[in-house]
Amino acid sequence: MQSLLAVVLAAAAADPSYARPRPDLSLVVVVTVDQLRPDYFARYGKQFTGGFRTILDSGTLYDNGRQDHAITETAPGHSTILSGREPTSTGIVDNEHGVGDVSAPLLGGDPGLGASPRRFRGSALYDWVKASDPGVLVLSVSRKDRGAILPLGRARAPVYWWSNGRFTTSHYYADSLPDWVRRFNETRPDRRLAGMKWDLLLPPSAYTEPDSEPYENGGKDTAFPHRIPRWVNVAEHLQDYPWMDSLTLAFALDGARALDLGRRSRPDLLLVALSATDAVGHRYGPDSREMHDHLLRLDRWLGRFLDSLGTRVPRERMLVILTSDHGIQPFPERTHGKGRVWLGDMAREGRTFGSGLLSADTLALHARGIRIADLARVLADSASRRKGVARVYTPETLAAAPPADSAAMLWRNTLPAGYGWLIAAVLEPGFVWSTADAGAAEHGSTAELDVMVPIAFVGPGIARAVIHRPVRTVDIAPTLAELLGVRPAERLDGAALKEIVGGR
Repeated sequence: MQSLLAVVLAAAAADPSYARPRPDLSLVVVVTVDQLRPDYFARYGKQFTGGFRTILDSGTLYDNGRQDHAITETAPGHSTILSGREPTSTGIVDNEHGVGDVSAPLLGGDPGLGASPRRFRGSALYDWVKASDPGVLVLSVSRKDRGAILPLGRARAPVYWWSNGRFTTSHYYADSLPDWVRRFNETRPDRRLAGMKWDLLLPPSAYTEPDSEPYENGGKDTAFPHRIPRWVNVAEHLQDYPWMDSLTLAFALDGARALDLGRRSRPDLLLVALSATDAVGHRYGPDSREMHDHLLRLDRWLGRFLDSLGTRVPRERMLVILTSDHGIQPFPERTHGKGRVWLGDMAREGRTFGSGLLSADTLALHARGIRIADLARVLADSASRRKGVARVYTPETLAAAPPADSAAMLWRNTLPAGYGWLIAAVLEPGFVWSTADAGAAEHGSTAELDVMVPIAFVGPGIARAVIHRPVRTVDIAPTLAELLGVRPAERLDGAALKEIVGGR
């Protein structure tokens, strides 16, 4: 029986009002840099010479982009970018309820956690393009499983991520790895990095940040140079170093060549999610010398990646989009008088807590005769007394919150109808959701530095501009749908960006 989604997609493809693809596009490249903040472009822009420089010199940069939901984590962030919908619609609320799936084990007996998009609801850009162009080619690559999986929605397509020293996928997508993936893995690039030294790319005078702070990296190895010890399992530790991004880009480039992306008369899709920024930011902080140096390296690597793609697909036929899944806040130890807040002690009797949300099986509680509204009010009163907690919503108070309550709107954009929860909390500025002994910089809250992300477009017909008005990651998919002449299969939360689509 044909699925409802297939019927909707077929109807959308048949709508002549959307049969207006850009004739000058051969490849759409979507690059998502985990934990990339928009202020980095102003802060380090004069030192960028590669991919970030291309954005500043040739593209439209929105430096007031937003992940417009409350739990600013990787899974919900990635679910918004090419679906055009908030987590309340995609069903991806947080990392814990993201892509983990024991019924979809990794290939080759890999002991890593199985993964699939089964929790994702609805469709995404690739579905809309495929409905009108069945021959469209796609490749999605990331260090993280959720970074590779969620931008494609539920589609079964070439999707690969890093696990235990190699790129792989799960049985949701395939039963074996193609030859090009096996050949790449056989080179064991992680082993070549054993003993590698991470030193400053530029002279020390080019960096204004202190080289070492006692709260960085758990108080160990806080100053340059940093080195991957020869005796460690490099496959397990590579993800904490900048070279993971270089490796991911190299793999994506191999895949683009193997799949012959961008060589048809209609546009193909290449999706790349880079995660080393997230690792460096958590360990050393967003304002560290390590973050500064990593961004300089990533800028150069991204530039070489785009140049290499340009040898196969003319740059004038390539559209590049850059964004992020979330931002990050400074170490609370760096902001005097602030700190870490955790409500995990309330997570008992079937409850779970994370990033401000206390979830529960409310149907089971109701079956036991517990009045959900009363329990939620008691918990909210207790949570609101904690230092650093600004306000707490219950299902009743969130439903009654006015549109002017911006934090309430972020939570409404997060929670799907029927999702079981008891309280949703908001922090005072400078506080983070974290256990007291976490020792890392954090994201995940409704704070401005957590929700702020860059959104940039570079390609034919795109003007050079820096635009300060607020836009959202859910605006990316409808913008691309307009440019590619395809119709979304459902109502979207975002809208096409006028500076990009112009009179279209």
